[in-house]
Amino acid sequence: MPVLKKSEIKRAALVEATISLVNNQGFHAAPMAKIAKMACVSPATIYLYFENKQDLINQVYKEVKSEYMQFAFATYKTELSVESGFEVVWRRMATYKLNDIEKGFFLSQCENTPMIDEASRQEGVLNLKPLLDLWDRGIEADIIKPFSHHLLYAYSIYPLAFLLNAHKRGDFKIKKQHLNDAYQAAWASIKK
Repeated sequence: MPVLKKSEIKRAALVEATISLVNNQGFHAAPMAKIAKMACVSPATIYLYFENKQDLINQVYKEVKSEYMQFAFATYKTELSVESGFEVVWRRMATYKLNDIEKGFFLSQCENTPMIDEASRQEGVLNLKPLLDLWDRGIEADIIKPFSHHLLYAYSIYPLAFLLNAHKRGDFKIKKQHLNDAYQAAWASIKK
C-alpha cells in the first residue's frame, strides 16, 4: 500500500467530509467552514485544493464517479454477450454502491441536483461509454429495446439508487435475493 503524503491525507479528509456532510445535511447545508472543521483542517486549506465550493463538489463528484465506473467495468469484456455483459456491469454497480454506501448515496444525490455543473456531468457520462456501447450493440442486434440511453438508464440502472436510499435509511435491508430480483427486473425492462 502506498504511503500518502500529508497533503494527500488532508485532501482525502476534505473529500470524505464533503461526502458525509452532503449525504447527511444536503449540498446547501455543507458550507466550506463546516467541511474544513469536519476534516480537521483550517478553512484556508480547502483553497489549496479547490477554487470554491462549486469546484469542490464537482471534483468530488468526478472522482467518485470515475472510481465507481472503474469498479463497474473492471471485469467487463466487450466479447461477452449483451445480456452477460449487462449483468456483469449491473452487478458490479450494485456491489460498489452497497460496499461503499456513502459514496453510492453521494452519487445518487449528485444525479438529482443542479449543484453539479454541466461540464462535470458530461465528464461523468463519458465514464459510462462501455455501457452505452453495449446498449447500442444490443439495440443493433435487436436484443435491447431501441430506447434512448437516458430511458435505458432510468429503467435499468437508476432503480439501484432507490433501493440504496431505502437501505441507507433502514427502511429496507437489501439481501442477495433482492439483488437477484432487481437484476431480473432491470434486464426485463430493457430487453426485447
